[in-house]
Amino acid sequence: MSATIKNRKILHIDMDCFYAAVEVRDDPRLRGKPVAVGGRASGRGVLTTANYEARQFGVSSAMPTATALRKCPELILVPVQMDKYRQASQAIHKIFADYSEKIEPLSLDEAFLDVTDCERCDGSATRIAAEIRQRIWQDQQLTASAGISVNKFVAKVASDWNKPNGQTVIPPEQVDAFVAALPVGKVFGVGKVTEAKLHDLQVNTCGDLRRFTELELQQRFGSFGARLYRLCRGIDNRPVRPNRVRKSLSVERTFAEDRADSAALLEQLPELLVELERRYAKQQKRYAINGIFVKLKFHDFQTTTMEHSGRYFWDQALLRREFAQLIEQAWLRGQRPVRLLGLGFRFVELDTAANQLDLFTNAED
Repeated sequence: MSATIKNRKILHIDMDCFYAAVEVRDDPRLRGKPVAVGGRASGRGVLTTANYEARQFGVSSAMPTATALRKCPELILVPVQMDKYRQASQAIHKIFADYSEKIEPLSLDEAFLDVTDCERCDGSATRIAAEIRQRIWQDQQLTASAGISVNKFVAKVASDWNKPNGQTVIPPEQVDAFVAALPVGKVFGVGKVTEAKLHDLQVNTCGDLRRFTELELQQRFGSFGARLYRLCRGIDNRPVRPNRVRKSLSVERTFAEDRADSAALLEQLPELLVELERRYAKQQKRYAINGIFVKLKFHDFQTTTMEHSGRYFWDQALLRREFAQLIEQAWLRGQRPVRLLGLGFRFVELDTAANQLDLFTNAED
């Protein structure tokens, strides 16, 4: 780790239950009650977030609304109101701008800040994070958690360590030990399937993962193996990118049991489409959908992708028809059981100075 990289001061600020917290702030009658934001159960809705009172019942984001209501019959469901969340997010980012020009939004409710050159709070990243969180509370009556360290990976993991309304600092000399003890599921990109494969190799922590050479990890996990090799050692030299442009967005589901045909795949479409909408709505920047695609992974791990180019606005009925057509076409390429289904968008960034169109004007509640 070079001296420059080692001495960076990176913050990850993550708002606590952001959408639900905004709703509770704006309606004090909701305070202390289980609250979730999302779609209606009757429309196969999915939750975007749930507050901590709801989480005590096992309710979580991305959970089907019907399932959440079974777990917590007292759950108060509030429809998504993106304009409110964007306004709060914009106010929060104005606070960030007082401390750094290097701000990388990940979504409306979280961002990285590089405060290496910030002179406020005598240059203390820990005090800067505390001051930002205090100002967010004073200005918006919302709480945030923070992680402070030398790189984005460790800062992001640390921000989840003391939630809600807390912060964790991992100084340079503690990074190695902190990362070594992390469960491998905390590593960026390690989902349930990869985590299960690692557990089969008797790898439970990043320290366990260090037994393997970079070549061995690449042989087992392809190009992702090189990333695993670096991150399990706490190495993450990625800069904080203020102008990060997202080119695509997708959701995937790996099935516990293979789906036999396209009809079985189409049954999964409504829920996946709602999840794709939820993730799209969380984007800090405004993007135009310039194409859609479907990904299938067959039972023999062969993968195929079908795409359709063209400008799309958010029209759930139209998108459902278009995705359904792509699913059927993709399945015909293999005509065998499917283990994974994915849906996605290709993006073109909107010129917000010239185009203030809200892409969610036609979205369902």
